[in-house]
Amino acid sequence: MASTIDLDALLHRLLAITSEVFGFDNAIIRLLDDKGERLVTAAACGYPSATTQPPILLGQGIMGRVAVARSPLLVPDVTLTPDYVPGIDNARSELAVPMLVGERLIGVLNLESPRPHAFSEADIAPLMTMAGQAAIAIENARLYENLRSISHRYQNLHQFNESILNSASIGIYAVDADLVITSWNRKMDDLSGVSEEEALGRKLFSLFPSLDAEGFGERVRRVLHTGQPERLRLTHRNLKGELRFQKRRLTPLLEKGETVGVVVLVEDVTEFRQLLEQTIQGEKLAEVGRLSAALAHEINNPLAVIIYAAQLLLREEELSGFQRELADRVESEAERLKTLTGSLLSFSRTTEMRRREIDLNEVLRDVLRLIRFESSRKGILLEEVFGEIPAILADANRLKQVFINLAMNALQALSGGGTLRVATEAGASGKSVRVFFTDDGPGIPRELQERIFEPFFTTKKEGEGTGLGLYICRNIVMEHEGKMTLESSPGRGTRFCLEFPVA
Repeated sequence: MASTIDLDALLHRLLAITSEVFGFDNAIIRLLDDKGERLVTAAACGYPSATTQPPILLGQGIMGRVAVARSPLLVPDVTLTPDYVPGIDNARSELAVPMLVGERLIGVLNLESPRPHAFSEADIAPLMTMAGQAAIAIENARLYENLRSISHRYQNLHQFNESILNSASIGIYAVDADLVITSWNRKMDDLSGVSEEEALGRKLFSLFPSLDAEGFGERVRRVLHTGQPERLRLTHRNLKGELRFQKRRLTPLLEKGETVGVVVLVEDVTEFRQLLEQTIQGEKLAEVGRLSAALAHEINNPLAVIIYAAQLLLREEELSGFQRELADRVESEAERLKTLTGSLLSFSRTTEMRRREIDLNEVLRDVLRLIRFESSRKGILLEEVFGEIPAILADANRLKQVFINLAMNALQALSGGGTLRVATEAGASGKSVRVFFTDDGPGIPRELQERIFEPFFTTKKEGEGTGLGLYICRNIVMEHEGKMTLESSPGRGTRFCLEFPVA
């Protein structure tokens, strides 16, 4: 009986044993309620439900008196007992014993019979023994139920806490006094490149030795020693090799007022810092643009005079060969300077676009007609692969500027000959159109690809480019709600992809 844990099963097992040992079919167990005021039926055998449902107050009837006195009561004939509480039909005799754990009452075990004098004094001792064992078993079952309930609540609370930790948008982990990692949320997986399984149980600085060298170790040890929180910013290279900018807050982990570890909150601010740097760079570029426009206007006026004067000199027949060469050099260099100032003005000027529905294939055909002579002269093969594409809403002249720039860049890269392939296709979703400029030239080194769209950055020789072409091209594409990407492998060529939304 003591091995049975489920309370309902235990109570019914007790009634079965009582019936088997004493040979009576009518038995009931009433347990004391939580307030200690009433006896409530927990299990019954041979009793009609009408008599088992109502609770019995302490002191009420035979069972109520047994509960108060905490001693057994044998009633040979219940018809002679004024406070008898009805139980079985035609009841004549009753024997009730208390169920005690030490001095504490658990309930009452009660037997009834339709025969008078059915029970004797000899039945009391064995029934008391059985009731005592049953009380202990019931108490153990209750303790087990409470423990299981507490364990279930603890598991739910643990899962809830884990859900909160893993839903947090910042990294959270904890170390104990020996700097062993004891907690690691999902965001830390992303920030560090280390999974929870790999991190738990590891020494923090054996897993991330660079953190100790970066001064983080000193801060952690100080929090353990002083119990005071710390804040710091650091630049950290994670195990993926990525350089990250982070803000960290260290908080003491307390247990009974003692610092037993440190909780670390990690906020990655790399993207924010990059955005801030881009904003600052944008402000600088805006200022450069304004200065460029002013300089270009100031330079253009005397430049026009220089070009005109050089052209007049070149018309003179009396010029010597050396003088003509100098005048020609003046004109060509002045023209180059004019091109540069034109690029500066284009860089700084915001002009209103004139959009209309256009066929990109037709725009590209116009561009390729313009560069066909140059490509033929350099021995470069032009391939046109135009797919069926929907119209887009765009400024055709602005896009021609982009396409001519990309095509001329490719022709310059293919100085030793090669192939320039210009292609169009509809996007997979049917909501966009793509344009590709692909060459099989020398390609662009990987370390330069990230800078290729920066203003004033160029891979061309000095004097051959302003470094503004691709920057202006991408801005024009972005003004059309499009995007422009680069793919290049050294020795295998370069491909620019431009994608525009359909009209």
